[in-house]
Amino acid sequence: MRRGKRRGVAGWLWRLGLLLGVWLLGVAAWIIWVGDHDEAAPADAIIVLGAAAYDAKPSPVFEERIRHGLDLYQRGYAPLLIFTGGYGGATARFSESQVARRYALRQRVPADAILIETVSRTTRQNLIEAQLLMREHHLHRVILVSDPLHMARALRLSRELGIDALASSTPSTRFRSFHTRWRFLAQEIYFFHRDLLVKGAGP
Repeated sequence: MRRGKRRGVAGWLWRLGLLLGVWLLGVAAWIIWVGDHDEAAPADAIIVLGAAAYDAKPSPVFEERIRHGLDLYQRGYAPLLIFTGGYGGATARFSESQVARRYALRQRVPADAILIETVSRTTRQNLIEAQLLMREHHLHRVILVSDPLHMARALRLSRELGIDALASSTPSTRFRSFHTRWRFLAQEIYFFHRDLLVKGAGP
C-alpha cells in the first residue's frame, strides 16, 4: 500500500513538473516571439527605454537602443524622440536620457525633435515619465524601442498604463552569448510571473 501511494505521489509530481516545464517554455516562446515581431508604423513619437550609461557614454546595450530609435526617426516613422532614464547613481554627471540626447545631437537630430525625462530608474518609471511628456505635448501613438527579450514586458506595461504603443525591438542585441541571453530570458520569465502576482511591482 505504501509503495503504491509513493508511486502515486511520484506520478503526480512528475505530471506537475511536466506541466510546469511546458508552461515555462510557452512563456519563453511568447517573450521571444514578441521581441522578434516588429510593429513599426507611423506614430507621434519614438520612446527609447533607458539603460546603463557610463558617464557621458551609453553602455553597449543602451547604444543599440539609441541607434535603433535614431534609425526609425531618420526613416520618418515619427517626428519626435523621447529618451528615458534617470541618473545611475549619486555621482553620475549625466542621466541616461541626457547621454542619449547628446548622442542624437551628434547625429544631427534637431534639439526640438528630442524630449527627455531625467528621474526614472525602472522600466515602469520610464513609461510613466514618458507618458507625462506625451500628455504635455498631446502625443497619442508611440513606437517603443528596447531589446528583443525586454520588449514583451515593456509592451505589457505600456498597455497596463494605457499607452498606445507599437513594438520595435533592436535588430541586434549586445546580449549575444548563450549565457547572457539565457540569464536575460530567465529574468524576464521571472518578471512575467512576479507581475502577475504583484500589480505595479518591479523594474
